[in-house]
Amino acid sequence: MQKNEAVIRIKNLRLRTFIGINDDEIRNKQDVIINATISYCADKARSSENIDDALNYRTICKSIIAHVEHQRFSLLEKLSADVLALCCDHPWVETATVEIDKPHALRFADSVSMQLSWQKS
Repeated sequence: MQKNEAVIRIKNLRLRTFIGINDDEIRNKQDVIINATISYCADKARSSENIDDALNYRTICKSIIAHVEHQRFSLLEKLSADVLALCCDHPWVETATVEIDKPHALRFADSVSMQLSWQKS
């Protein structure tokens, strides 16, 4: 972590969406669990009480919820990429990582997950 970097973690955001390619996955929403880590320079927010000086995690979370719950996805990779793009949308974001779990996707496994990361160049 860099000197004035802040890290936001959205943990275990549980949503339902259409995800998959099998007939039952196309017809029925399934649970997904989203974890996101977003870092940004928090110089202004550290000495302020103004929300405009901070990266608003509530706004990010609301955009993730709206997108995931109102779309259809064939691939976990596409869903993960879309959520990552929403996490990186603000110009202050320096890095972001998203991991999305699809519970019960495989027999004998708790879940399958996909993790994608992004870093400002």
